[in-house]
Amino acid sequence: MLYLLYKQNNFKTMENKPEKRSLPTITELYGDSNLEVIRRKNDLNVLLNQKPKKDWLLKHPMAKKDALNAEGKKVKVAIEYISIQRIEWLLTTVFLDWRVEVKEVQLIANSVAVTITLWYLDPTTKKWNQQDGVGAAPLQTDKDAGATDWQSIKSNAVMIGLPAAKSFAVKDAAEQLGKLFGKDMNRFDDIAYSNLRDQFGSNDQDKLLATIKTIESIEALNQFHFELSPQQKTKVIDVALTTRKIEIEQDTTTA
Repeated sequence: MLYLLYKQNNFKTMENKPEKRSLPTITELYGDSNLEVIRRKNDLNVLLNQKPKKDWLLKHPMAKKDALNAEGKKVKVAIEYISIQRIEWLLTTVFLDWRVEVKEVQLIANSVAVTITLWYLDPTTKKWNQQDGVGAAPLQTDKDAGATDWQSIKSNAVMIGLPAAKSFAVKDAAEQLGKLFGKDMNRFDDIAYSNLRDQFGSNDQDKLLATIKTIESIEALNQFHFELSPQQKTKVIDVALTTRKIEIEQDTTTA
């Protein structure tokens, strides 16, 4: 009877004992499915940060910006912009599904201001993302009237100004998605995003990762690393090599 009670109590103790779990390896965290999503997202970032086609750019008739001429001197040139029609076409072409949510409309001085949220379906994750934007347009007044002369505001001023402000807000939100939509277009300095390309590897990297898993000795692992090209020595490959080395050492110790 005492033996049975001891056995039951001992069984309960073992049952309540937390199971020892090892931490996941970095290669497990960089699973094929996760890595593929990261690659697609990275490719999307590269696409969104390509410069817009020159044929898409329009020159503002009045606004100017600083630029360098062929002699390296600063000169004033017309500010370039992309029309709302082209922006909407790009949103449809890149994301397929998108919509605009008007958050607020208000009067600031003699201008109507609009705040919107641009919703777009991320083609890599199939999830809806959002980006806020703001825009404003002046209310037109009669000729020679002051900007704040409310008695001289044209009867169709709101009808013209409100849609224009909304369009500017959509463009403001879209520009933040990347250079393709006009981001950085009128800034003096330019930063390239081409270094993002292939940052998370390609099909060649998948083959290398598969090969690393089959290597059985430290010497073979070192030789494999020695034969890699500089382009193949990515962070993912380095982590996989280190992880495999630890696994081989643990297997040797256990044996």
